[in-house]
Amino acid sequence: MNFENGYIYHVFNQGNNGQIIFFNRENKLYFLRKLKQFISPHCKVLAWCLMPNHFHLMIYVTNVEAVEKEKSRTLNHSIGVFLRGYTRAINIQEARTGSLFKAHTKAECLNCSTSTELSFIDKGKELGLTRSISDREYPQVCFNYIHQNPVKAKMVIKAEDYEFSSAKDYLGLREGKLIDKKLAEEYLSLI
Repeated sequence: MNFENGYIYHVFNQGNNGQIIFFNRENKLYFLRKLKQFISPHCKVLAWCLMPNHFHLMIYVTNVEAVEKEKSRTLNHSIGVFLRGYTRAINIQEARTGSLFKAHTKAECLNCSTSTELSFIDKGKELGLTRSISDREYPQVCFNYIHQNPVKAKMVIKAEDYEFSSAKDYLGLREGKLIDKKLAEEYLSLI
């Protein structure tokens, strides 16, 4: 993943072979705490959604390289440490071994001038959607896609009914501390 400061990225990964990565509510809360710990020094989270077998993040990169616990780390390295740590915890909990996530976490730049193909995860499969959209529309399309994931999976009727996404925060139903709502609204209001 090649991150650059000042750009918005859709970061996502799924369970190896489509397997479950969140076994209970506490797993999701733990994932979010670790996300804040390892990712926040590098970026602002604009949107997120944790599905049973995959996750989506929309981030605005502020520091490709940042100091975490007195160590200088790149965002790539921090993502790796974060996901490996989560995997270790799940492996202990579930008395399992091996990879939890697919080998490569994907990151697509949403506001780069060459963005024309949407490649999102849908029900454990990668789905390529080629659309004629402008660079200004791309972040909004991704933002909506992330929040509509639980609806599309028929887990809830409305996005705001799903506990583990930032949709509730944007609708004022929760005061989550993970997202930078002001930055997202500022950026997305341009669309």
